[in-house]
Amino acid sequence: MTDTVTIAIDGPAGSGKSSVSKAAARSLGYGYLDTGAAYRALAWHVLDRGADTDDEAAVVAAASDFDYAISLNPDEYWVRVGDVTVTDAIREPRVSGAVSGVARVPAVREQVNTLFRRLVAESGRPGVIVEGRDITTVVAPDAPVRILLTAAPEVRAARRSAELTTEDAAAVAAALHKRDASDSKVVDFLTAAPGVTVVDSTDLDFTQTIDAVLDVIRSGTGGSR
Repeated sequence: MTDTVTIAIDGPAGSGKSSVSKAAARSLGYGYLDTGAAYRALAWHVLDRGADTDDEAAVVAAASDFDYAISLNPDEYWVRVGDVTVTDAIREPRVSGAVSGVARVPAVREQVNTLFRRLVAESGRPGVIVEGRDITTVVAPDAPVRILLTAAPEVRAARRSAELTTEDAAAVAAALHKRDASDSKVVDFLTAAPGVTVVDSTDLDFTQTIDAVLDVIRSGTGGSR
């Protein structure tokens, strides 16, 4: 059995990396790993314990019994913590606001990065598209294909606002910029590292962005799958 190919995709909030990665994985018959879900699920776990995600000791304690599972099937996506399905719960505003507090803890990042590599290795799939914040530089720096998917800030804000139809556009833009600023203190996800291919979707629609990513993947893996 051949080793699973890892495709690493990084990008800022609103760049479309989740939806584009999922669609590309579906097209290639690959698995899809949303790494951000692990940080969200851990934030949910901390909050569920009645703890504060700004308390590093509480975060580390919660991580010690973090029983996490996620589907790598792009057509059947789910996230669980223990016996609880938290697929929708981890997208709630209270969790979104707590994620950065969890993600900034070095011990947590090391723990979940090890988890990500294990999930890929044990996937049983020909390839897995892994998307997140520091996938191209830390999680899978040796991946045969590494992509930074980005777009102009105003475009990213507009796309995120369209997804969250119940929220004010200005508030969505402010939240996105705040998230970028907070997360950038932990990892640089706005600058492509050496060897990383930039796909700028500012002037591309969804289908064109998927095609651009697939072109990079096929070129990098030497196949036309």
